[in-house]
Amino acid sequence: MVKTVFITGASRGFGKIWAEAFLNRGDKVVATSRNINSLKELADKYGGDLLPLQLDITDRIACFAAMEKARTHFGSVDVVINNAGTGVVGTVEELAEQEAKDLIDANFFGTLWVTQAALPIFRAQGSGHILQLSSALGIYTFPTLGIYSASKFAVEGLSEALYLEMRDMDIHVTIVEPNGFATDFNTSSIQSRSIQAYDNVRAKLYANPAMTESDAYGDPTATAAAILKLVDAPNPPLRLFLGKKAFPLAKAAYAKRLATWEEWKTVSVDAHGL
Repeated sequence: MVKTVFITGASRGFGKIWAEAFLNRGDKVVATSRNINSLKELADKYGGDLLPLQLDITDRIACFAAMEKARTHFGSVDVVINNAGTGVVGTVEELAEQEAKDLIDANFFGTLWVTQAALPIFRAQGSGHILQLSSALGIYTFPTLGIYSASKFAVEGLSEALYLEMRDMDIHVTIVEPNGFATDFNTSSIQSRSIQAYDNVRAKLYANPAMTESDAYGDPTATAAAILKLVDAPNPPLRLFLGKKAFPLAKAAYAKRLATWEEWKTVSVDAHGL
């Protein structure tokens, strides 16, 4: 069955790779970007199977208008992929106010607005699948990536609640959690002002094998098959890691959390008071 897939941030990286994967197998794609000219290559190649739309996901009204345009143009919207976002690299003390606000606006509120725009259409259809692009850094975090992780932790919480709200409506929600991939994320992310006191923190981070091993960053083109399998699954999971690095790190992080909660369990229970 041909699907109509709405993808934000489709002009590069995962968004472009996944858009082409859907188009190459015969699906219809609504591709959005802040700059519609960046979608020209896709539009020229795929013609009427692609609807390019200029969209600033931080504009809630524009998100609703774009989703309705997609539904009107293709007759339905079957899959929504909240891929668009941004990155800021800096320790907590180094973060500038506007950098932090802009990141949360894009990564969290942009995801929320597009999701809200999709849900009335999905409910009317009685079907739909929302893919929320989180990150392995929505499960654990590294130094200098706190604000990025904060935005993805927020997406995780929002999306898990949404999953519970939608599970009796035949509307699926999946949180997609890539580990590091060789996209332009690192080069396109904003670098906060540097405070010399944290130079040692940065040096330790970039000496970490998780950051330096030859296979530390996956091949982004290899993710397309996983995304196609995910949207075709009759019972897709709530969470899906992309890449081989995230799961071992997540297991270690959760083992430490469980051990700490267990160690402090008596204090926690006594705090209940009853």
